[in-house]
Amino acid sequence: MNISQEKIDNLNAVVKININPEDYQPRVDKAIKDQAKKAKIPGFRPGMVPASHIKRMYGKSILVDEINSLLSDTLNKYIDDEKLEVLGQPLPKLEDDKQYNWDFADNFEFNYEIGLAPDFSINFSSNDKLTQYIIKVDEETLASRIKNIRRSYGKMTNPDVSADDDVLYAELTQLSPDGSVFEDGISNTTSVRLEHIKDEAIKASLIGLKKGDEITLDLQKAYDNDAAKIAGLLKIDEETAADLRSNFRLTVKNVNRLEESDLNQEFFDKLFGEGTVTTEDEFRARITEELEGMMAQDAERKLQDEIYKFALGKLNFELPDEFLKRWLKASNEKLSEEELAGGYNDFAQNLKWTLIGNKIVKDNEIQIQYEDVFQTAKFRLDQQFRMYSPQPLSDEQLSQYTVQYLQNKENANKIFEEVKSLAVFNYIKGVITLEPQEILYTDFQKL
Repeated sequence: MNISQEKIDNLNAVVKININPEDYQPRVDKAIKDQAKKAKIPGFRPGMVPASHIKRMYGKSILVDEINSLLSDTLNKYIDDEKLEVLGQPLPKLEDDKQYNWDFADNFEFNYEIGLAPDFSINFSSNDKLTQYIIKVDEETLASRIKNIRRSYGKMTNPDVSADDDVLYAELTQLSPDGSVFEDGISNTTSVRLEHIKDEAIKASLIGLKKGDEITLDLQKAYDNDAAKIAGLLKIDEETAADLRSNFRLTVKNVNRLEESDLNQEFFDKLFGEGTVTTEDEFRARITEELEGMMAQDAERKLQDEIYKFALGKLNFELPDEFLKRWLKASNEKLSEEELAGGYNDFAQNLKWTLIGNKIVKDNEIQIQYEDVFQTAKFRLDQQFRMYSPQPLSDEQLSQYTVQYLQNKENANKIFEEVKSLAVFNYIKGVITLEPQEILYTDFQKL
C-alpha cells in the first residue's frame, strides 16, 4: 500500500491511496469466512456453508465493503500520523477514467480532497482596546420595575371607569364591513390589557369606559399587526389572525385594576424577609442592585460579541472556501445553492472563531476541568427549573439531575464547548485592554 499527499496550495491537498491485492485480500478472506459461519442458506447446515459458495454469491459486495473499510482506516491513520488539521471531512475525488473489474486482483487508486486549516498567529496585546460597559439603572427603568413589583403584591379592584394600565374584561365580536355583527363570525370574551395596546389613539379611546360600554376596535392597528397577540385574544391560530381584516365590537363586561402595594414594612418583609429592609431608600437600593446585576450579564454578552467581531477582524485568515462548500453540499444533499450562498458566511465566521479558540487553548495549555463543566451544567439546569417552579431544588437533587444530564454525550459536548468558549473569552479579556465606561440602561439598549 502506498499513500501520499499532493499539496494544491496552503489550504487544499489531495491524498492518494494505492491499494494492491496483498493489502486487501486477507481482510476479504476473513470477512468471507466469517460470513460463511453465520450464513443460513437452503441446502447447507448452519455454519457449514463453503467459503467458495459465499465468495461466488456475495464476493463483490464483501470486497467493496472491505475496500471502503480499509480506505477509511488508512486515511484516518494517515491524517493522525501526519498531524494534519483538516476541516470538514475528506471528499472522494471521482475519476471518470478509472474502471475496475472488482475481481479480487485489481490494483486500486483512490484520491481524496482535503481542506486544511490555515496557519496563523495569535497576536492580541494590551494595545488592543475594547469598551467594557458598566450599566447603571436609569430612573425610568427603576420606576417601571418598582411599579411591576408593587402590582405583583397589590390587590385587584373594580373601578367604575377605566384608566391607563387597567384591564378590560370584555367580549370581542367580529363585525361585517357595514358594521353589523358578522354571522357565525369570531367571538370571544377575554382580558384586554391597555398597556399592551400599541396605537396611542386606540388606547386613548379605551380610557374612560365603564361596564356595558361598546366601542369598535381595529385589532390589527391596536396591536401593530402582532398575530400572536391577536390569536391569543380571540383563541384562533396565528395564520388566521395574521389574515384577519375585520373590525371587532368590544363590549365591556368589567373594569379590573391592579392596585399597587403600599411601600410599608409588611411589603418589604414579603420581598426580602423580616426586618431585612426597613426604609424606602433601602428598598430602592436593593431593586437597583438586582437590576444592575441582571444588566451586568447584558454587558458581558455585549463584550463577548465585541471580542468575537474584533478577533475575526484582527485575525483575518483565509479558509478553503470552495472545498468547504462542496463538503457542506455532500453532507446535506437537501441543501440548495441559495441556502448555501445565504448561510456560508455565518458558517465560515463561526468556523474561524472555533479555530481561534482551539489555538488559544492549545498554545496556552488551557485545561477544561470536569468540575467546571459540571457546575456550568448544574447552573443551567437550575435556571430552567426556576422558570417552572418557585421552589428551588435541593443541591443534592440538582446534582443528581446534572449527573444524568451529562451522561448524554450531546449534552456533555454542548456544555464543554460553552465552558471552553468562556475560557477563550477570559483569556482574550486578560490580554487586551478593557476600558470601563458607565452607561445608562436606556442608552445601552440603543447600542
